[in-house]
Amino acid sequence: MIRKLLVKNVVLKGNSCDILINGNIIEKIESTINEDNAEIFDGQGMVVMPGFVNAHTHAAMTLTRGVCEDTPLQPWLQNVWAIEAKMDGDAIYWGTKLAIVEMLKSGTTNFNDMYWFIPRAYQAAEEMGIRATYTYVLLNGFDKAKAEAQKKECLDILDQSRSWNQRVKYGIAIHADYTVDEDTMVWGAELARKEGLILHTHIAETSTETFSEVEKSGLTPVQHYDKLGVLGDNVIAAHCVWLNEDDIAILGKHHVNVVHNVNSNLKLSSGYKFKYDELIAAGANVCLGTDGASSSNNLDMRESAKTMALLQKAWRNDPATMHLDDVMAVLSKNGSKALGVNAGEIAVGKLADIIFIDTDTEAFVPNYNFESNFIYAANSSCIKHVMVDGKFVMKDRHVDGEEEIRAKAREISSKLINA
Repeated sequence: MIRKLLVKNVVLKGNSCDILINGNIIEKIESTINEDNAEIFDGQGMVVMPGFVNAHTHAAMTLTRGVCEDTPLQPWLQNVWAIEAKMDGDAIYWGTKLAIVEMLKSGTTNFNDMYWFIPRAYQAAEEMGIRATYTYVLLNGFDKAKAEAQKKECLDILDQSRSWNQRVKYGIAIHADYTVDEDTMVWGAELARKEGLILHTHIAETSTETFSEVEKSGLTPVQHYDKLGVLGDNVIAAHCVWLNEDDIAILGKHHVNVVHNVNSNLKLSSGYKFKYDELIAAGANVCLGTDGASSSNNLDMRESAKTMALLQKAWRNDPATMHLDDVMAVLSKNGSKALGVNAGEIAVGKLADIIFIDTDTEAFVPNYNFESNFIYAANSSCIKHVMVDGKFVMKDRHVDGEEEIRAKAREISSKLINA
């Protein structure tokens, strides 16, 4: 028998209401609902919002948080890669679990990951109840033997993924066009298209990457991807900071999902003039991500949304840009669209991925504008409960097993640094 849950006395878009959840789907939203045989949860006047979607991260990089500070991207990468080379499946499992605890506590209910040891990472998400997409990283450094080995492993995990929990998806990742040969890029894109998978990649993250590609081939990274026929509406392109007008038009034409990773880009001085308005106008879908905790230091999407909005207003010299409606869409709805998940809104027929906000704090007094207070005044400690797929995965700011997860992550990170 499908479980029904009746959420009572919550506030949605300024109105008090009840929400009936049938299994994992929102069935009714009304001012008052009476339903026999439904489990009841009293929301006690808390505000409900759709869970956030972290559209680009490297979850288990929680284990490398803070290891290399105040360093430009390339030397930073060399330091991080040296530590990553020591990681095994256990490290990925516990590092991913640590990331999931952090994401749940800051309102993220779905994330798009690009990292290693996917079967162990899948185990972490499956056990903790979060929604996720794991993309296999094609990164061969132009080594043909490595390329073939990665293709085989990618296909093996694709076969395994067919029996995964429906909350967790599989996808393909092209690390970047400066780390992967063209044949493999095309192979990954064709496989993703054939299997209906997300194709995840880094594009135009730094000026060095962008101008090096122009010098080498006469094409920008976006033009290079376009020439190879890689781009489409299944592509999730992280960063995209260094774009010209032609790049923006190309991304819009293909309805590419572009992920702004504002805190990471600022921290590594990769760039700050993200062309949100232009990308939306061209037809791209703009999402938000944290990148990995090694560069952004945390996985807090609310904090990233605040930085994104403030920075857009600052560099454009326009306080009217990046309206709160846009901020909220980028946090939830746009990321759900990019990942092909029927969520991102609290509405009848949508998946029940819901966060519960306690407004009985100083940040919400006075509460003239809830969204303004939530983005600009509050912090993520106001998120009290989190529901994914119709089930509570955090209640009263506690995630099952979080104490063991922190202890294991401390132990493993210490070994990685001192090995």
